[in-house]
Amino acid sequence: MKTIIKWTGEMAFSGSTPSGHVIKMDAAKEVGGQNSGARPTELLLHSLAGCTGIDIVMILKKMRFEPITFQIEIEGSRAENHPKRFTDYHIHYLLEGELPEDKVVRAIKLSKDTYCSVYHSLNANIEASYSINGVKGDQKL
Repeated sequence: MKTIIKWTGEMAFSGSTPSGHVIKMDAAKEVGGQNSGARPTELLLHSLAGCTGIDIVMILKKMRFEPITFQIEIEGSRAENHPKRFTDYHIHYLLEGELPEDKVVRAIKLSKDTYCSVYHSLNANIEASYSINGVKGDQKL
């Protein structure tokens, strides 16, 4: 999977996802942005919640159960010092419908422990490289 985002001025970036959806990101006005898009950290929380939510719905449907409503509340605690990374996440699932507790718990555990790629990617190795004016840099980052 590959995506490309482009700087659109100030602190804003925009890009299309591989599935064809446009995402805009920007910083708050107090740090030089125009607040024209979501913060990258907000998108990280949304990605984690969305990934596990999709898993849970799919698993419950395979068990022949489907929520009437399903909402996910996610909260991330961040470090005070740079890089101000997320140190903890808390995900609360609010489901309504004829759903046996043991099946819901199983679906949540399967998502968390086995299926949610975003959850498991939060500890991924990240490599970086760069190009300037079309010339790939050779310094190790």
